[in-house]
Amino acid sequence: MNSFDWLSNMETTKSSRFGIVEIKFKGGRKEYFKNKNNLDLYTGDFVVCEMPTGYHIGSVSLQGELVRLQMIKKGIKESDDLAVIHRLATEKDLEKHTQAINRDLPTMYRTREICKELKLNLKLSEVEFQSDNSKATFFYSADDRVDFRELIKMLAGEFKVRIEMRQISLRQEAGRLGGIGSCGRELCCSTWLSDFKTIPTAAARYQNLSLNPAKLSGQCGRLKCCLNYELETYIDAIRDIPVVDRSLKTEKGDATLQKTDIFRRIMWFSYPNETNWYPITCAQVAEIQKMNAAGKKPVGLENLVEISEFVSAKPTSINNDLERLDKKYHQNKKKSGPKRPNNPNPRPEGNGGARPNNPQSQQQQVRSNQPNNNPNARNEANVVKPANPLGQQQRPNQPRSPQPQNRPNTPRPPQPKVEGGMSNTPPQVSTGGNPTGAEGNVENRNRNKKRKKYRNNNNRPDKPEL
Repeated sequence: MNSFDWLSNMETTKSSRFGIVEIKFKGGRKEYFKNKNNLDLYTGDFVVCEMPTGYHIGSVSLQGELVRLQMIKKGIKESDDLAVIHRLATEKDLEKHTQAINRDLPTMYRTREICKELKLNLKLSEVEFQSDNSKATFFYSADDRVDFRELIKMLAGEFKVRIEMRQISLRQEAGRLGGIGSCGRELCCSTWLSDFKTIPTAAARYQNLSLNPAKLSGQCGRLKCCLNYELETYIDAIRDIPVVDRSLKTEKGDATLQKTDIFRRIMWFSYPNETNWYPITCAQVAEIQKMNAAGKKPVGLENLVEISEFVSAKPTSINNDLERLDKKYHQNKKKSGPKRPNNPNPRPEGNGGARPNNPQSQQQQVRSNQPNNNPNARNEANVVKPANPLGQQQRPNQPRSPQPQNRPNTPRPPQPKVEGGMSNTPPQVSTGGNPTGAEGNVENRNRNKKRKKYRNNNNRPDKPEL
């Protein structure tokens, strides 16, 4: 029941201010008091207000010209005898007010036990003690009239205060207790709605709602107040729709009304032995009724239906992004697990078929060009190590020993041959036991074969270490 003072920032003199202030008490109850002492009040200040049997403490909820409008709305005149605001509440007043509030719950529980003992058919919803502890107001709801004279005597003797019994409706009880409605928001009766109007069952029929009490009733057990919010709009839309009291007569059979779309002005009919519904405009329904009144019958409702005219485009969903995500992950389900690419290092087309610059390959190339002091070391520059598919922990990069330089396999120049398989070179002189002539040529060939075999053994790729 909070109200926003949109005129609070307006600069007004004290003489031009409205002399009546709206005060809010427990449970959202609001009353109007005169500010005879011209107190400088602000919204939320606690003040001591005059009561018939003492005083009560409340908070300022509204002041200024908006109070005048609220009094006109509720039918309260300025000339009426209104109570007066005494002063601003002090710390002692607030302490006494807190003690009075702490007595509410124990008193309510004890009063319910007394009502059960007296077998009274009433529902006690709330108890409110006055700030000076001189009066207690009991709010209850009942379907029938209750005789609580004996109850008042017992309560006055036990609590030593003046007792007032105030009957409220079920809607007011729900508003005082509060709660969350089926729409997910706070109850209208506990936030802004103050006037409760009667809600007939016809309000649900005009809006084509199912007459289900569990869905149409609120927390108070009565029909929801929100059924009246759009009722006038539906009544205006129904005026041009024909009233179908009887089934439409056709040569195929009698068609009964199943559903009416008020805003699209389409009515659905069906035959007794069929499950299909045929949408027909309200103008066509009125023509068929005139034909039936004249004793004529149309062939059937199938000839009148033009689905392309009535079926509109599907509206875009509010959760369009969520639906796209669902389709992405549910329609295209694939097997879980990493998928290895066919070519992990594809060659780009725009670089002339050359591979991209890889810092690891450059580092390997630099290592291969370093001099090698160990002739028996293996050449690991061309060794290709596989990837780590099992996710094993790799060893840190350690400095390697210098690698041997690859010898280029240069072909020997061809030697001229002569008849008889002998070379044309002059015979060499034997020095140090080296063979000469044809034997020397054969031995040279064997020596070259051994060298070539030795080079191939040193340059063969080693097996990768897993």
